[in-house]
Amino acid sequence: MPHLLIFARHPELGRVKTRLAATVGAEGALAVYKELLAHTRAVVAPLPVHKTVWLAEAPTSPRQAAEWPGYEPLLQPAGDLGRKMQVAFEHAFAQHAGQVLIIGTDCPGLTTAHLTEAFEALHTHDVVLGPAADGGYYLLGMRQLYPQLFQGKNWSTATVRAETLADIRNLNLRLHQLPELQDIDTSADLNAWQISSGRTLVPGLRVV
Repeated sequence: MPHLLIFARHPELGRVKTRLAATVGAEGALAVYKELLAHTRAVVAPLPVHKTVWLAEAPTSPRQAAEWPGYEPLLQPAGDLGRKMQVAFEHAFAQHAGQVLIIGTDCPGLTTAHLTEAFEALHTHDVVLGPAADGGYYLLGMRQLYPQLFQGKNWSTATVRAETLADIRNLNLRLHQLPELQDIDTSADLNAWQISSGRTLVPGLRVV
């Protein structure tokens, strides 16, 4: 069974999209995050795969506990982002997953077709990468664990993609890359995506 892993947070005021909130306010950032969550769930829904949501915090109410029906809910472990992702992949492979993808909830351009392409590519490639416009990546997939991909990275910086690609080359792995997409972390990201897509994520939201 293929596995899809999602890293997410509960949509709570003041606890999501803090860099975006610096310019659009906490309520605006929460509205954006809720739209991104809804989009992520929608594009994932048609996939016949095992779905695990790795949450940054434990649910504090029945409403939060019911936010991800049909998903295996787990808590992200301690450590940096690389450590968290490595543990998530280890858990999936321990359940005998044949192909494993990990995504976040920041990419409004992600489609079901991208995810389907990634799973299909893992039949003939060792690694799949979805490059993000900020120099990171919005998707990573593999057929077995390669711990090097999660180590020695300056996470949340513009060098992550280049560092990961260097590891893939050094390991002589067969790589399939998806189209570059825009993650939404700042108002500049949101502006860039809305201009390039011709869409508005949250109608009426003033983006500085």
